[in-house]
Amino acid sequence: MARETIMQFDLFDSGSNTILGSPTYQEFKEQLIASGCTKCGLHAGRTQIVVDRGNPAAPVMVVGEGPGEKEDQQGLAFVGRAGRMFDQIMNAVGIDTNQDMFIANVVKCRPPDNRSPHADEAATCLPFLRRQIELVAPRIILLLGATALKHFDKSKSNFQMSDEAGKFFTLPDFPSTQFMVLYHPAALLYNAKLKPAMWQHAKTLRRYLDQHGLLGKLGRPQQKVANQGTATSS
Repeated sequence: MARETIMQFDLFDSGSNTILGSPTYQEFKEQLIASGCTKCGLHAGRTQIVVDRGNPAAPVMVVGEGPGEKEDQQGLAFVGRAGRMFDQIMNAVGIDTNQDMFIANVVKCRPPDNRSPHADEAATCLPFLRRQIELVAPRIILLLGATALKHFDKSKSNFQMSDEAGKFFTLPDFPSTQFMVLYHPAALLYNAKLKPAMWQHAKTLRRYLDQHGLLGKLGRPQQKVANQGTATSS
């Protein structure tokens, strides 16, 4: 797969340029963590920079909003209550989030009170996320929730999640990558009526992976999709 060249360099920021110029994902991650980044105000309230969770060689990349309390404490993406629900849903369709997925966020530092990232915070952190995408070269990117979608597709300023979730699409900046929007698992914790739709979307994802032989590329047996009518409970 051809990799999109999407690095964004700043002539006056040698520290960020060193990170963005990292030739391997492991080096990128180590450089970003070691940088102690202070490029936006979110750094003031963080415990640590949260870069990712999962397998950088996986075919599926997942992008959420930002770290929460548990993520900030553990230094891993999507390990709180919503993350556990997401793990359960994916596991129910035979997808291991640590082996078959690579998880990151729009911003790498926890926003106060778990609010959504502000536009300037997201814009400041976006070059790091884009470099992650370039280095891991996922076949599919799952965008969790409206915030993630808005920061990838600027045309989506006014929309209903019910119209966007569960559908595959492409974006001009990433022509080799299929995108899918899913309800953010945190929304399911507060609105159980969304669970059946999320379950159907998870099965759609699994079917796509099977049809394109993507899980098999990791060298592990593909599991049979569970015969289940609704998503797993929280």
